[in-house]
Amino acid sequence: MVIDISQLVNTYLVPLGWKLIGVIALWIVGGWVINLAGKAVSAALNRRKTDATLTKYAEGGVVVGLRILLVVAILGMLGIETTSFAALLAAAGIAIGAAWAGLLANFAAGVFLVFLRPFKVGEMISAGGVTGTVVEVGLFATTLDTADNIRVFVGNNTIFSGNIQNYSTNPFRRVDLTAQIAHDVNPSDAIQRLLEKVNTIPNVLTKPAAEVHILTFNERGALLAVQPNCHNDHYWQVYFDTNKAIVEVGAEAGYKVPEQRVAVRNIQ
Repeated sequence: MVIDISQLVNTYLVPLGWKLIGVIALWIVGGWVINLAGKAVSAALNRRKTDATLTKYAEGGVVVGLRILLVVAILGMLGIETTSFAALLAAAGIAIGAAWAGLLANFAAGVFLVFLRPFKVGEMISAGGVTGTVVEVGLFATTLDTADNIRVFVGNNTIFSGNIQNYSTNPFRRVDLTAQIAHDVNPSDAIQRLLEKVNTIPNVLTKPAAEVHILTFNERGALLAVQPNCHNDHYWQVYFDTNKAIVEVGAEAGYKVPEQRVAVRNIQ
């Protein structure tokens, strides 16, 4: 049996080649259109001054949905029956859903996070064991940037099922520090000096005013609680400057270094 190479090429290879070219072109053009559609949705929501959290979530949903439609269209171009593929996908979806229950839970939790809005993009939170600034609430995970500039992705269900601390909602935040003074130091004098010093620190609020109190007594002397207030954006600056102020007050006043005292008596 003699195989006609030219007939084989014209019958099978050429049509297949055109299909592959069409698939590649559709993938490139379709990807460009999908990205354009995502940006268009984001721009439309931004013009309406929609919350950034909802905007990013909607943009992600549109892109994912259109990507699925693009894959189905490509399968149709390759001659794969998309109706049977859809039925197969639906059947496989049950098994995948059982195996990927956590993924679906993350998706559902993401919907609740967007609409209940316990936090927004740009706010600093502590959730899922991570503290950082919210970059994006995605379909399945929330993106955070930590204070040491590490990007962390936390599953939405992990965040939604636990406690969420939002440091940016309230207009100010209290800094809690302690100052140990020796037995020989007058607590009232130390409190007055610390208040004067703390109030000179930049970004410390006057309302509510900073407070210094005797927290407790220990074997070294009185332990003072130093509590200035500031906006969350200035928290670490005020935190470190307050520690510096505590050291400077002790040095300027000539306070003795706190020491543990033990009395030993010989009783006969």
